[in-house]
Amino acid sequence: MDRRATWLLALLAAGLLPLATDALGQPYYLAFATRIAVFAIAALALDLVLGYGGLVSLGHAAFLGIGAYSVGIWSSHGVTSAAVHWATALAVGACYAAATGIVALRTTGVAFIMITLAFGQMLFFLAVSLKAYGGDDGMTLWQGARLGPLDLADDRTLYWVALAWLAAFLALGRRLVAARFGLVLRGAKSNERRMRALGFTPTRHRLAAYVLSGAMASIAGCLLAHATDFVSPSYMGWQRSGELVVMVVLGGLATLHGAIIGAAVLLALEEALAGLTVHWMLILGAVLVVVANVSRRGLLGLGATSRGPR
Repeated sequence: MDRRATWLLALLAAGLLPLATDALGQPYYLAFATRIAVFAIAALALDLVLGYGGLVSLGHAAFLGIGAYSVGIWSSHGVTSAAVHWATALAVGACYAAATGIVALRTTGVAFIMITLAFGQMLFFLAVSLKAYGGDDGMTLWQGARLGPLDLADDRTLYWVALAWLAAFLALGRRLVAARFGLVLRGAKSNERRMRALGFTPTRHRLAAYVLSGAMASIAGCLLAHATDFVSPSYMGWQRSGELVVMVVLGGLATLHGAIIGAAVLLALEEALAGLTVHWMLILGAVLVVVANVSRRGLLGLGATSRGPR
């Protein structure tokens, strides 16, 4: 069975998950699957700039916060339309990415990491200062969002919506990385000087990728707020950005599918180990070290033969 057929079957199985959880009487697993889909979107978005562009961003959780506060602020003023929430998140996330990316992309390496971290922390402390919207304590969303006749307060509806966004972004990402845009990103990651000699402007492509990545991650933030009915500055802390980086690296850099697998495995490990011991982070850290040493291509590289770039 080829890879495309495998992923189509996986998508079909994911779409039927709500029926299985209803049959088993385990609604918790549906909420957990929604959480996986949300963070898979955020990890996939980061993979565009980290995996294909070679840009390590430690401020990507800021986009989760932008999306979450787009929902929270509108909801506090009585606007419950998910379309309005998403449009706001896309616009603000893209503008924030463009403004910060223009500055951050003047640098590379450690300097880029520190600049994205600094911008992310600036937004974090801005959210803490918003006393009208809960400040450091965050805010509870008392009204569920709606998308036309669809009520996103319903767990099944929200799951299918999150899955639809994930499938759409995965399809978009695959088309982009297979097009000249993706080839320029990967070429600049390998040898920027050569790409410039060929007449390309890698900085523009990196900025476009960063803006698109920010917009995608902002949608993940909206869905996270819909899922938790809560908005908090903690969504955009640097620790959350670190988790997204781990998801991408764990699954496999520059694969897109790997980001989804990494998000699912990391969240599943956290959930399983937390139920076993309060020291679960020690075990999780050991697992990550083993995976990193066994396969530099992450989980997708375990036991795989060399097939070239994907």
